[in-house]
Amino acid sequence: MRVLFVCSANNESGISPVVKNQANSLIQSGVDISYFTVKEKGIVGYINAAIELRKHLKKHKYDIVHAHYSLSGFVASISRAKPLLVSLMGSDLMARRWSRFIIYIFYKFFWKLCIVKTEDMKKILGIKKIVVIPNGVDLYKFKPILKDEAQEGLGWNKTNYHILFAANPDRYEKNYKLTESAYKKIREENIELHFLKNIDNNNMSLYYNASDIVVLSSLWEGSPNVIKEAMACNRPIVSTNVGDVMWLFGEEKGHFIAKFDETDLMNNLKEAILFSRTYSRTNGRERILSLGVDTESISNSIISVYKSVLNENTCK
Repeated sequence: MRVLFVCSANNESGISPVVKNQANSLIQSGVDISYFTVKEKGIVGYINAAIELRKHLKKHKYDIVHAHYSLSGFVASISRAKPLLVSLMGSDLMARRWSRFIIYIFYKFFWKLCIVKTEDMKKILGIKKIVVIPNGVDLYKFKPILKDEAQEGLGWNKTNYHILFAANPDRYEKNYKLTESAYKKIREENIELHFLKNIDNNNMSLYYNASDIVVLSSLWEGSPNVIKEAMACNRPIVSTNVGDVMWLFGEEKGHFIAKFDETDLMNNLKEAILFSRTYSRTNGRERILSLGVDTESISNSIISVYKSVLNENTCK
């Protein structure tokens, strides 16, 4: 099975780790994956990309064209790629509310199927040909290691407690100010706050394992990868109730849901610190396996969707 991934790429970070991880898991399952990257921005850039993609598709044959994020889906639509599947992320629906209407129009006329990350996203879109498949977490890359070993690798003070804000603080939707305000209210000198900025995805596991607590205070999410990655490392986590976090956490101890309030977040951070001091680790990794959101299980789900689409085309 030959599949073309259509996705954005820029000079700073290249292809999103989310897309790369999904491609790698599909390759390991025997799918032949190629990339077409959208590098230019703006209307003119997207039109140029669509023209180049159209030329590419005339020279190369694929069984499936799978676009990631709405803008890449629009480019693939304009190029007349068929059969076209589009995976949408939380930002596609929440960051640009006006884009829901445009997504519906493109879906109606160009998309064979839409893949979203949560049931809430499915309800928001309200379209028929849609399936829910969260992003998977690579359990070989994200796994528990000794905290002392991880802290030594990062040069962190082993006598202090470490809170990791699992996002780039410059991104508005990640709501770093809330975490920073809650942290300042704790008023304990031996607690440090760190964040993830310009960190290579291959090094993320080291940061999770070096941390006593992982926190996410986002305003919105789809199915946040950092939550699943931290769970795979068995780290205590505090998060706002966004995306599918409540479903991911379930009833597992060491996972805390906070309100969009600095005092409530502070209290949850204190509870998480107490949990970390008492138990150190959670059973998050077992929860990931039980939910089937590891990359292997997710790749099997995606392959099933591919086969369903191909069978439908064959029957016509």
